[in-house]
Amino acid sequence: MTDYKLIAAEACLQFIKPGQTIGVGAGSSISHLIEFISHNKELAESLAFVSSSFKTRALLQEKGLKLQFSSQINPPIATYFDGCDQFDEGLNALKSGGGIHTSEKILASMAEEFILVGDDSKMVSKLGHSYPVVLEILPEALTAVLSRMKSIYPTASVKLRIADQKDGAVISDHGNLLADVLFEELPELAVLNIDLKMIPGVVEHSLFYRMATKAVVAGAQGIRIVHPEKE
Repeated sequence: MTDYKLIAAEACLQFIKPGQTIGVGAGSSISHLIEFISHNKELAESLAFVSSSFKTRALLQEKGLKLQFSSQINPPIATYFDGCDQFDEGLNALKSGGGIHTSEKILASMAEEFILVGDDSKMVSKLGHSYPVVLEILPEALTAVLSRMKSIYPTASVKLRIADQKDGAVISDHGNLLADVLFEELPELAVLNIDLKMIPGVVEHSLFYRMATKAVVAGAQGIRIVHPEKE
């Protein structure tokens, strides 16, 4: 079976120039991209990398690549590459799995370009409700946030993430709680983006609203460079 994520990752090399600082997220597409970069020794030695993912940072170190932290970066990130669960024609994306969306959004906002990477099954005409929108919540605000969510979106299901390897809740890298929100139908994205951000105690949510500048996707029809459609 053809690995289209591998093909999309290789196509991303055209957007990387020697001497740049590159941001990378998590997932198999990003792992493939790091592998391709590491095979080009001259390019790899000239680059600096920053990532919000523990696994990705470990891979960068394993490959002997220069790793920095976001607080150390100067000049800013040239390009931030990341995968997602799903994105639409406006390049609005849902990233629900890893629970590191707050750090990912910080890196994406610091970058001159934010490029989504993956196979073309990730692209849809309109984001669906099959993936949750994840909230990162301050622990002391949990009751207030849940109450507010019930008031704003009474038909939505909000479930706190519970760890399966220990007793208790899943804790984010920032020491906060994570909750998955499933909607019967995804609300208008512009409204949802603001509504969730305005709830006191919500640190961030996993809808990346109009942040990506392009997407590199591969499929049976080849490689496509997708630009966001204007609303």
